[in-house]
Amino acid sequence: MKSTRYSDLYKTPVLTAGKSFILGYTDEKENIYDQYPAILFDDFTTNIQYVDFPFKVKSSALKILKNKKNIDINYLYYALKGMKFDHSIHKRYWISEYSKMKIPLPPLNIQKNIVKKIIQKKNTIKKYQDEIIKYENEINKEIRNIWNNEE
Repeated sequence: MKSTRYSDLYKTPVLTAGKSFILGYTDEKENIYDQYPAILFDDFTTNIQYVDFPFKVKSSALKILKNKKNIDINYLYYALKGMKFDHSIHKRYWISEYSKMKIPLPPLNIQKNIVKKIIQKKNTIKKYQDEIIKYENEINKEIRNIWNNEE
């Protein structure tokens, strides 16, 4: 990144694997990563993000994991999200920890089936979350109406 001038008027997102994910948008045209989908791995925090659009990165501590033959990138994303170990010490974790771990790797069709089940369940959760929000809004409207119907 040459600049940290970000604007919502620009097209290309500048990403971090951290919780903020999108730091902003840039108008820079060079070094845009366009081999997506990819997984962003923050070497210090071990935060992981799945990305399926062109982007730029700002941090050198960010590892970009790309698709490989016989590995479903979504499966890899969920497998990495499920890894558990102590990462409370401030250090780089990719080489010292993650790169040495063996990820269970069933045949591709089984990986895809696992991902399909996960996505179906996530979609069901989203549907119910949307319904909960809808009902909470209706309840709040009814409560407001209590005060609006005063005589």
